[in-house]
Amino acid sequence: MRDVNQALGRIDIGQLSLRVGHGEQAFEAVQDVSLNVAPGEFVCLIGPSGCGKSTLLGALAGHLQPSKGSIAVDGVAVKGPHAERGLVFQHHTLFPWRRVIDNVAFGLKMQGVPRAERHRRALELLTMVGLRDFAQHYPAQLSGGMKQRVEIARVLINHPRVILMDEPFGALDAQTRLMMQQLLLQLWASIRTTIVFITHDIDEALFLADRILVMSPRPGRIIEEIAVDFARPRDASLVTSEHFTRLKRRCLQLLQPHGAELPLERLSPLGASNLQFAI
Repeated sequence: MRDVNQALGRIDIGQLSLRVGHGEQAFEAVQDVSLNVAPGEFVCLIGPSGCGKSTLLGALAGHLQPSKGSIAVDGVAVKGPHAERGLVFQHHTLFPWRRVIDNVAFGLKMQGVPRAERHRRALELLTMVGLRDFAQHYPAQLSGGMKQRVEIARVLINHPRVILMDEPFGALDAQTRLMMQQLLLQLWASIRTTIVFITHDIDEALFLADRILVMSPRPGRIIEEIAVDFARPRDASLVTSEHFTRLKRRCLQLLQPHGAELPLERLSPLGASNLQFAI
């Protein structure tokens, strides 16, 4: 029996391997991954394209079954999707024919919660994400950042133990992206649910995370864990600090072939190069 006073949202992954595809097209996307995420921890996954980050997140969500190993949340094996593990993607999945308030309240509707109660709770969350005045709008009337705020509110209404985020701000412009990062940190500080967050943006990972997990090229393995020990709350000035630059250098070395050294100008948040990770 689980202790009711125990913090929820612990993730335990043991020697996990994941194969995707069928027949001759099948391949191992993730290989022998073991990790533990504490309740309320904010963990970012980074790695080269195609390394299995999204595949690993899909397995955590319950959409993919392991070919080997185990996944558990709070000691219970993950066997399929569940509202206690909320998903937020890069591109919104809102219902275009439903108003914002009904998109947020949809999970409660599926649970049989009466309309007045689910709308009350949806309005509370829309207030938290700064969209109460847009409750009666349709998704097509919202900007990209506003749609992602609705998406986050729709996940939060189910009180998930874990939120899984797959490059949720990747399609946003730089200013909106920074605003969304700050909003997410504010929400997380309030609710303290566990977050596993995929990004290609090293600055974003360093700005958000308690810990960064760096994955290898396919088949994806965790090649290093980096503790991000900046004080909270965090603000955008963090990216100009010397410690931030050192951690960014380490991440970039791990993602470069053979751990190649990079000149300092490539590490500047304002530097112009094909490795732009600035928030």
